[in-house]
Amino acid sequence: MEPILAETLTRWRRHLHANPGLTLNEGATAAFVVEKLRELGVTDITEGVGGHGVVATLQRPGSNRSVGLRGDMDALPIEEAAADLPWRSTVPGVMHACGHDGHTTALLGAAAVLMRDPDWTGTVRLVFQPAEEGGGGAEAMIRDGLFQRFPMDRIFGWHNWPGLAAGTVAVHDGPVMAAGNRFKIDIEGHAGHAALPHLARDPIVAAGHVIVACQSIVARTLDPLDTGVVSLTTVHGGEAQNQIAARVEIKGSMRYLRKEVGDQIFQGLQRIAEGVTATFGVKAQAILQGGVPVTVNHKAEADMAAEAAGAVTAVRRDIPPAMTGEDFSHFLHHVPGAFVWIGNGPADGGRELHNPHYDFNDAVLPAASGFLAEVARRALAKED
Repeated sequence: MEPILAETLTRWRRHLHANPGLTLNEGATAAFVVEKLRELGVTDITEGVGGHGVVATLQRPGSNRSVGLRGDMDALPIEEAAADLPWRSTVPGVMHACGHDGHTTALLGAAAVLMRDPDWTGTVRLVFQPAEEGGGGAEAMIRDGLFQRFPMDRIFGWHNWPGLAAGTVAVHDGPVMAAGNRFKIDIEGHAGHAALPHLARDPIVAAGHVIVACQSIVARTLDPLDTGVVSLTTVHGGEAQNQIAARVEIKGSMRYLRKEVGDQIFQGLQRIAEGVTATFGVKAQAILQGGVPVTVNHKAEADMAAEAAGAVTAVRRDIPPAMTGEDFSHFLHHVPGAFVWIGNGPADGGRELHNPHYDFNDAVLPAASGFLAEVARRALAKED
């Protein structure tokens, strides 16, 4: 990549980092994307796809093949901790703690590379997705006719990966990232005076036992060769210090790589919620609240991604999947494709994903844009 383009991308990325758009509030980010696409000479741009989504089309005659490239745009409700960072978030309580500013910029970079390269024909769809962080952005774009309005034979996406050498592309065969389902457990007790517990039914005591018991699901329900995670992340209950509460709400997430394991985990949550709480004279139910399926690469597209990455940078195919979730998985249920990781460099010092000290590594942008452009070329050149 030309140094001047790398410098431009760095500037764009830092602008996005300083001006993050929270999930479902990416309007300013989408407008920035459209502005930069037009500066690059892209004219076929559709806004408002599935919310704040943007789809740009690059097209040249000579082939009927098509490929999609995806970048996500939304930020997280996290207060940035790096007070001395020149491009620190200017939006209180919101920051790009997952690197979507880098993903968006890299896709703009791929557009720039492809616009300057005369040696390809066909159709490239640049998919700038909103609301990846639990906002259902992929499903919203699909419902809005993404694949009918903007047909594509294949689709590719990526995520930066702290702890992997900067610029190295990791390509998985099969599962890449886990299914993630949100759930809640509602416990209904009987409120009363804190001094008269015998006249009440305490949902907080029951909740404590439920929390401990839920940790047995993975350890004592799943086959040891299977992988699962159950995390209870919020607990809300009670209104006054001298009152036994009427109800408690526990929320959490469950992760797995096979649907059958997910079914086992939720059955365990139901059994514990109903059974444990019954011993305390209260009632409870476990409720699923949605999530994302397992992200699974298609074999041919994974191989294509590895070949494309090898033409640009280093490649690894020996890294196990992660239990984090990714709603790119919804796209892979509609068209073949692959999702890769690109190393962000060391993860020490708080540079992990979703950490308030995280910042995307701008040195990765040439490799990321180069990979996206190269995998598009190869997809368009492939003889089916």
